[in-house]
Amino acid sequence: MRRELSLAISSLISLRAMCEARFPKPDFTSGYQYPDIEHGVPLEWLWNVVDIVLLITLIGVVMWAAYKRRSRNVILGVSVVSVAYFGFFRSGCVCSVGSIQNVVLALTDSTYHLPWYVLFIFIIPLLAAVLFGRVFCAGVCPLGALQELVNVKNFRLTRAVSAALSVIPWIYLAFAILYAATRSQFLICRFDPFVGIFRLGGDLGMIIFGVSLLLLSVFVGRPFCQFLCPYGALLSVFSSFSWKKLTITSKTCINCALCIKSCPVDAIHSPQTSKTKESRSAGVRRVILFAVLLPVFTLGGALLIGGQSKALSSAHKSVYLYNLIQEQQANPEMEMPLEVETFHALGGNIEALQAEVAEVQHQYAIYAHLAGALIGFVIGLKLLRLSVKRSRKTYEIDTARCTMCGRCFSYCPQNTFKKDEKAL
Repeated sequence: MRRELSLAISSLISLRAMCEARFPKPDFTSGYQYPDIEHGVPLEWLWNVVDIVLLITLIGVVMWAAYKRRSRNVILGVSVVSVAYFGFFRSGCVCSVGSIQNVVLALTDSTYHLPWYVLFIFIIPLLAAVLFGRVFCAGVCPLGALQELVNVKNFRLTRAVSAALSVIPWIYLAFAILYAATRSQFLICRFDPFVGIFRLGGDLGMIIFGVSLLLLSVFVGRPFCQFLCPYGALLSVFSSFSWKKLTITSKTCINCALCIKSCPVDAIHSPQTSKTKESRSAGVRRVILFAVLLPVFTLGGALLIGGQSKALSSAHKSVYLYNLIQEQQANPEMEMPLEVETFHALGGNIEALQAEVAEVQHQYAIYAHLAGALIGFVIGLKLLRLSVKRSRKTYEIDTARCTMCGRCFSYCPQNTFKKDEKAL
């Protein structure tokens, strides 16, 4: 058996030698140069143009449906298109929510080049909000549209609970700005709950989180939009000063209360008249008190978050590596982490790393104070807003909270009467 195996191997070697003699390797010592291999580049710029055109088109359709037709069905149609294209086809990226981080990085780092496409994705919904309110949230945003399509029933939260939870998007936004400005990580992209669903794969934990949010969306109106979305926080500010205000009906409100019961995000204020007459001076004193406390909240937030800047800086890869090295040096008997082993194997310089860490921590000290000031200012401003009481004779839309889903349109009998009149 061994002899046969040896003969087979010898035959293969002889055959290989014959082939090499017959087809010798080419000799390119005569100055021959290999041709440049050109690979076809996908027309990504063309898809970017399609994204922008479709974004503007869908926003325009929502404007027409909300202000002219007052039609929820059209808005639902836009939601389906948005989920299908921006969600599943384009994999949910780049979205306006995540573009916050790119813009922040461009503003804080001169070496970063902000793509024109990302800038347009960021600005267009904000401009639309200044003009017509949160039309982007209605059905153009694939994250909000996906939640809207699965929503069946709404359990209403108290205004106090809603007001408390509405601070979370601002906290999320503040930390997203902090980590983007320091080049630590893109927090919004890392914890996007729906990108795993759109891509049909990814981090298991985030997929479970996204599915959980969708299940919650069946019974609670847009939980991510209301209590997590940082871009929604920006849109709420811009839409508060919108040029055109959305109304439930073009006719006179008959105070039937059907609209407020249908709103999934509690964005409709009911008629309000004070049962106990409050003196004007008492109301003014209360507003002045919260106005005075506003800078106190701002300063307190800056000191609270800024004081944790060193601990927060561990999210940066260089600071994280330096901390591992320090821990390894303090405990030589412990097993050397892979990151530290790689650092030493590549000839890393401890002094250079230490200097980089000092610079990163200096940046964190600045941006952490700013992030804390933003959080404190928002909390103080919300308390100030809650302290203001005014009378209303009819049901009014809160433009800062309204996602323009169109549910109230179909519930309002005045709109129903208008359609009946047209039919006649």
